Amino acid sequence: MTTSAQYASTPATAVGQVSAANTNRDGTGTIVTVLTAGASGTRVDDITVTATGTTTAGMVRLYLNDGTNSRLWREIAVSAITPSGTVAAFTAALSNLGLVLKTGWSLRASTHNAEAFNVAVTRAGDF
Repeated sequence: MTTSAQYASTPATAVGQVSAANTNRDGTGTIVTVLTAGASGTRVDDITVTATGTTTAGMVRLYLNDGTNSRLWREIAVSAITPSGTVAAFTAALSNLGLVLKTGWSLRASTHNAEAFNVAVTRAGDF
């Protein structure tokens, strides 16, 4: 254990696209890896979820994977939206999370409905 503070020193960004319907909440089914922790761990502060087209009411689920098992961490409620030239596609932002992934862990995602979403880690860093 270090006696001095540790800070994320190398920026880390990542994006994963989920589109296969997965109604499971138990970490099974189709789950996409969004970000894998660096050699000394990774801190994740902000995540943005953006639909690439029309959405219906459902969920995007985020999981923490310890290298073996995926466990549900967060659910993001998705509203029904038909994007157009005047209507923006569904977007949700999670900010100031302070999530620290240790080495060997990853952040993963799935969608309840068969609709495409980009799950982007927009502010993070490796230790």
